[in-house]
Amino acid sequence: MQPIAGVVQHYPWGDRQFIPAFLGRNPDGQPWAELWLGTHPNGPSRLPDGRALTELTGNLPFLLKVLAASEPLSLQTHPDADQARAGYQVGTYVDPYAKPELLCALTPFEAFCGIRPIDETVALLDDIGQQRLAAAFEQSGVRDTIRAVLGGRVPIDPVVDSCRSSDRPECRWVIRLAKRYPGDPSVLVTLLLNYVQLEPGEAIQLGPGNLHAYLSGAGIELMGASDNVVRAGLTSKRVNVDLLLDVMDPTPLLDPVMSTARSYPLSGTSIRLLRLVGPTQRTASTHELVVTASGATGYLAPHDTLDVPAGDIAFVATS
Repeated sequence: MQPIAGVVQHYPWGDRQFIPAFLGRNPDGQPWAELWLGTHPNGPSRLPDGRALTELTGNLPFLLKVLAASEPLSLQTHPDADQARAGYQVGTYVDPYAKPELLCALTPFEAFCGIRPIDETVALLDDIGQQRLAAAFEQSGVRDTIRAVLGGRVPIDPVVDSCRSSDRPECRWVIRLAKRYPGDPSVLVTLLLNYVQLEPGEAIQLGPGNLHAYLSGAGIELMGASDNVVRAGLTSKRVNVDLLLDVMDPTPLLDPVMSTARSYPLSGTSIRLLRLVGPTQRTASTHELVVTASGATGYLAPHDTLDVPAGDIAFVATS
């Protein structure tokens, strides 16, 4: 494995300790949100001699990250390939590519991921005394309910107050998010989503149209090499509610959590994240990127071999 240097992104929601410790560096007081490995122009990796990784690989179709969140990220989704191409032509998107995502937890990790099954959401709303909202949700369906919420036609404060009587994690997060983003209707949308808590090795798949928000924790993230994000709220960045309603997938996601495995496929692609527990060996089949639980980051050329010693775990992005 040839070492490569990734690029750290200091977004405000980032954890100040995890990634520096992961890389064996001293914290500097900044939030270290993401470590990017790949050839994306916003954070291209470099070889030890300073050359860009692209000189060996060309443009890779994926981006591999270490992500560490101490605060919630925005409520968002991503277009599929056809939507991205069409939107790019008219200036809606910054590139013509889909951005499927996959996250495998390194620590306990919390997120909202995909639409919760309808009957489970109705039961939750009934439990917190929001029977009228539950009935309207059953009658109107997912997309129209989210349209009404984001359009300001559902009062926020009564629903937030109803959540104070519940110990469910979804409700605790509503209270926290409402305090952080007062008046933001996206807070209520989270009540329609699957709440997941991942243990290390478990993963979630965030395909096109999946409405999601990371909440806390650290993980390995694999995604298509795209910057196309459509946000609904829980952010100071630009939101586009109409576009989000067009792009989001209203289909309930029944089983959001993928159990610990050796291979996790990236939705709609031939790209995979391999989780290799040492002692083991991997021979690369194409240009591959590696990050290990011990903090090493590297590149495997086709036919190169990676040795993973006992006690270590390697995550390999391959296509």
